[in-house]
Amino acid sequence: MRILSPLPILALAACSSPAQQAPTAIEPAAVEQTTGFSCAAESVQYAIGQKTSAELGSKLVKESGSRTLRWMPPRSAATMDYRPDRLNIAYNDDMVITRVNCG
Repeated sequence: MRILSPLPILALAACSSPAQQAPTAIEPAAVEQTTGFSCAAESVQYAIGQKTSAELGSKLVKESGSRTLRWMPPRSAATMDYRPDRLNIAYNDDMVITRVNCG
């Protein structure tokens, strides 16, 4: 007959706390204040096929009504957080814009 060591059982017991209880209701997420900016990428789709430049980026931000601009180079990682006031501009190796969208 094998005798089990009480150490693993005590370690597991230490992980659980009877004082902590699962929440009974989900609290609503905090709503962010609107900044007054919203991105309208459909109004700047004409930029697809054009060469990237700082001047063009500034122009697209103003025309789309967005607050910020994110350049998205080829084969690069981007965060997946959605920001309704951000204009995303993807381009290829030739520095030609391939996609314009919000987020």
